[in-house]
Amino acid sequence: MSAREERHFSHRNVPFATNDGRKESLMILSMKEHLKSFLAAHPEIPDGDRMQLPDISLDPDSIRIMMISETVPADPEDYFYSRNPEADFMRTTVPIMNSAGIRVKTMEDIIHKGIYITTATKTPKDGYTIPSDVIRAQSPVLEEELRLFKHLKIIMLMGDVAKKALNLIARTQGQKSVIPSGSTYKLRNHEYYYGKIRVLPSYIITGGNILIEKSKVQMIQEDLLLAQKILAF
Repeated sequence: MSAREERHFSHRNVPFATNDGRKESLMILSMKEHLKSFLAAHPEIPDGDRMQLPDISLDPDSIRIMMISETVPADPEDYFYSRNPEADFMRTTVPIMNSAGIRVKTMEDIIHKGIYITTATKTPKDGYTIPSDVIRAQSPVLEEELRLFKHLKIIMLMGDVAKKALNLIARTQGQKSVIPSGSTYKLRNHEYYYGKIRVLPSYIITGGNILIEKSKVQMIQEDLLLAQKILAF
């Protein structure tokens, strides 16, 4: 399949009727197919065949909040977009969102709330940390995800890897780093922007221990509440 054919396959028009009876259509995008097409067009990006990509179809114009987590799990069944109802990533994400008043049960619910979740890197980490060269090499994929959402208002950076990735993207575009160095606890008290998009530094929302780290959970809740408040204006 050619890159043009793959690009066409990643989009589909869905007809709907407006309140006044007019017939219109939404452009629904398969994120997985689109990013696969992007990777096929950029063979210089390493490990494209190993990447776990968001397996979801959505209307890009409906996304207002983008949450960027650290990386994908070792087991794809634990990923945000796994069909496994017991996926480890969702076992922490869903209750934290619910505690912030965002009532969801599934990733489809989250998408319907105008929230898109992705990861800064798309291959599982080999050790405790993710090397800077891996973040840099895979950052074009994240940059492409950001490019798709024309009505994005808020980027939530869930952990240090996400901060590093966004700073890399900004510098590649000739901008200054979005987030300065420092502890997230202190950074949360200031305003940051990627272009006109508000950026909220926060904490990793996945991992077996996050739900018992009550102070971090509370701060993530506060960041989610702030995001909702910003959107209300």
